[in-house]
Amino acid sequence: MTRLPFALLAVLAASPTFAAEPIALHCGWLFDARSGKLLDARTVVVRDGKIAEVLSDRSDVPGAKNIDLSGHTCTPGWTDLHVHLGGQNNPKSYEEGFRLDDVDFAFRSVGYARKTLLAGFTSVRDLGGEVTPHLRNAINQGLVDGPRIWAAGKSIATTGGHADPTNGYNAELSHLLGPPGPTEGVVNSVDEARQAVRQRYKNGSDLIKITATGGVLSYAKSADAPQFTVDEIKAIVDTAKDYGYRVAAHAHGTEGMKRAVLGGVTSIEHGTYMTDEVMSLMKQKGTWYVPTIAAGRFVAEKAKLPDYFPEVVRPKAARVGAQIQDTAGKAYKAGVRIAFGTDSGVSPHGENAKEFVYMVEAGMPAAFALQAATIGAAEVLGVDDQGVIEAGKRADIVAMPGDPIADINVVLNVDFVMKDGVVYRTPAP
Repeated sequence: MTRLPFALLAVLAASPTFAAEPIALHCGWLFDARSGKLLDARTVVVRDGKIAEVLSDRSDVPGAKNIDLSGHTCTPGWTDLHVHLGGQNNPKSYEEGFRLDDVDFAFRSVGYARKTLLAGFTSVRDLGGEVTPHLRNAINQGLVDGPRIWAAGKSIATTGGHADPTNGYNAELSHLLGPPGPTEGVVNSVDEARQAVRQRYKNGSDLIKITATGGVLSYAKSADAPQFTVDEIKAIVDTAKDYGYRVAAHAHGTEGMKRAVLGGVTSIEHGTYMTDEVMSLMKQKGTWYVPTIAAGRFVAEKAKLPDYFPEVVRPKAARVGAQIQDTAGKAYKAGVRIAFGTDSGVSPHGENAKEFVYMVEAGMPAAFALQAATIGAAEVLGVDDQGVIEAGKRADIVAMPGDPIADINVVLNVDFVMKDGVVYRTPAP
């Protein structure tokens, strides 16, 4: 008989099960994601993983497990639209890919997933990583605890682009492995672009992620050069539609962003050098913007350290990271559609809620930031069964003591988490 590792047995033993009885959450306040307003006391009744009803009466519900969240604000479970659960940035990241196996990253991802869930994020969009589709399956099967995952799998890049897995390899190793192609997510033509999307479908992805420009942490000089033609992006988007996929585009540079928007992507990630022209085009096309301020702040800070990043990366991290928050503020004022994402994995997992604070610092109202992680994120995902606390929706609910509209820092103190009607975290008595 195959023996499971002790660490995995411990995880399985700790996993919660569905409550046989209904649950009644007695909330001090309730955030209405549709209006962006904070409502007074409400009782949310949960049955079979769904919200059954929302009552204005806070008295105990007969036959239900009653949970007192008075003094707490209840919000829909949050969604982080840009994470990388397969890893977490550290000074040894660039060597770990050569030393560690996929199973090592998989075991790490279990802990990252749990931290993310306990921080209040009941759903995530994982934008790049071969481990995460397997993590998604394990969570769906109830084997490990974590958020609901939309997994992109391997990002699609061009040769030498941000997601070319052979960047930084020496000549001998590059010759030994050969040039990566569509199977590995590297394309250089319209036909290869289509093939790469179909390969992602074969591999079990839920959406497509492209790297439309250079990136900060890739072992390459440019962070902003465009890396696809418009025709290649259109081929990716059109092929993705065949499988019901949406397309997220990593993009820092102006020209790459413009091509991605013209090509029909659903969202622009990071958007560092977004211009008025690009903002206008995004508004015209209905393209979403996911700023990832947390990652920008993190890499800008680490760029000050002499040995954290390789020398080819340090100037990019210092230059690009410091700009993202300002861009996000300008995009909000311009009326660009903004949804919530952190790029956690670059910044630490479990600290995702800091993005709310950074969004408010950038000039966005606290209610807008909360909508970006709830009803707005659901729209980006293309789902209508989450993102609001209403009868018939998924019972994804988080709560924190205090009023996040009055003080956004309250979001850093989540002490109640429910996903699909299962309670994963509850306040101490």
